[in-house]
Amino acid sequence: MLTQLKILSEADGDCVGIERPHGKSAVLVICEHASRALPEQFGNLGLSEKALNSHIAWDPGALAVARGISTTLDATLVFQRFSRLIYDCNRPPHSPGAMPEKSEIYAIPGNQNLSAKERQARTEALYLPFHDAVSRLIKNRQGQGQETVIVTVHSFTPVYNGKARDVELGILHDADSRLADSMLAGAADAPLYKTERNEPYGPEDGVTHTLILHGLSNGLRNVMIEIRNDLISDDAGQGVMADYLTGLLQQGLEA
Repeated sequence: MLTQLKILSEADGDCVGIERPHGKSAVLVICEHASRALPEQFGNLGLSEKALNSHIAWDPGALAVARGISTTLDATLVFQRFSRLIYDCNRPPHSPGAMPEKSEIYAIPGNQNLSAKERQARTEALYLPFHDAVSRLIKNRQGQGQETVIVTVHSFTPVYNGKARDVELGILHDADSRLADSMLAGAADAPLYKTERNEPYGPEDGVTHTLILHGLSNGLRNVMIEIRNDLISDDAGQGVMADYLTGLLQQGLEA
């Protein structure tokens, strides 16, 4: 049963962004944490501008890299237009991280003590439309005989809870490591970045939800890419990273 709480206004628009819907590539690029925008009724969730510009609200640089991959490969791109602080689309509705009350050092006042009805309203407004859009694209591609390979693009902060991270690029997977294995082999042959498997997060951290939902459940090859965000803070860094990852993906698809 749908709730009666309104999350998005007409001014907010759709929560799902889709580019190159008829892309010819097998790759389907997904960026769940593309934006730091908040629906207008939520104001700033009680957070400072500094917090809202930080990685707790979005994955800085991730959408630009995803767009670079999409452009080069002619790959369809799907992205969430609102901040993960309202709903983290890489988490299922029952996860505490879906609508976090705290992220790293920041308490999030606007997410404190949400009622079941409020959580359901956010799920219906943001999570369900986003993943329904991905599912429809996959189904349509299957109907046209087009292969689909799920590639999600994320970024992570160089310092987390006061601890520096040496890894620069993470290639993540859940139970299906086919594409990740190929990309890691390619990264070892052309080591432009310090690249690790399932770092700085892994399946045990609950970060592979989208891979499971759309990749594993459909028997599709899939991979999650995590990029240290200081490497993609400007156009030049984003371009170099997009080109490098596109090369790894092309090699992995041919393996």
